[in-house]
Amino acid sequence: MKNKKFFWIIGIISIVAALSAAVTAFLFVKDKQKKDDEELMEYLDSAIE
Repeated sequence: MKNKKFFWIIGIISIVAALSAAVTAFLFVKDKQKKDDEELMEYLDSAIE
């Protein structure tokens, strides 16, 4: 009985860690994409002038 509780706690902690890692990775990718878009717009603006 005690072992079953332990495995549930470990499972919940693992799920939370995996979700937080996925959210963090998603935010990093979105931030990088935003920076790349801004750099592209700056380049295009300077190329037009």
